Amino acid sequence: MIIVTGGSSGLGKAVSEDLRQRGEDVVTISRRNQPEGNAHFSCDITNYQSLKEVYLHLSKSGSKISALINCAGIASMNLAITTPPSVTESVINTNLIGTIFSNQIFAPMLIKNKGGRIINFSTIAVHIGLKGESVYVASKAGVEGFSRVLAKELAPFNITVNCIAPGPIKTNLLKGISDDQITKIVSNQTISKIMQPSAITEMVSLLLREESRNITGEVINVGGV
Repeated sequence: MIIVTGGSSGLGKAVSEDLRQRGEDVVTISRRNQPEGNAHFSCDITNYQSLKEVYLHLSKSGSKISALINCAGIASMNLAITTPPSVTESVINTNLIGTIFSNQIFAPMLIKNKGGRIINFSTIAVHIGLKGESVYVASKAGVEGFSRVLAKELAPFNITVNCIAPGPIKTNLLKGISDDQITKIVSNQTISKIMQPSAITEMVSLLLREESRNITGEVINVGGV
């Protein structure tokens, strides 16, 4: 079984649907109500106890987890000194603290399973220092640092931890970002084009394969920087 946070919309939904098409058993976690016909938990990842309840349910059911994919995230275009406190807290809590909580709670299931994969999501904005996204970049830079350390801590248990850092992809996360801004971001990529969700689902699939067992502690910028 594979757990996908943020799995009911955006990249999380694309990842979940692709994995199911590949025959994987997927459980999604998000704030939204349960999609029909899919295993889903309505849960706020910034709430430790809420995530813990999902863990307890899966543990009691005897579910064996092979991978954790943390796609849940939000963004907000604001200059550093004009970002409202509520926005700062929301972005940091969702992107960084939510990812940390998810890893803390579900990693023990991978340890019990004697191996597995963790994929956390960052962004190309960290590498290029995207103007107007200071808090978002800070939250994702934290995810990258956390993932590098976690990779070392979980390596003895045959668990790899990597980050995927996409460039601009047409999802709700780009709302509020102008076409000119998107063009500037894309120009910083080695492959100067907007990536499709399939570019991300293919990278996820690659990192889940047995052949990727020795890739860990990495940040993979899809599109190149």
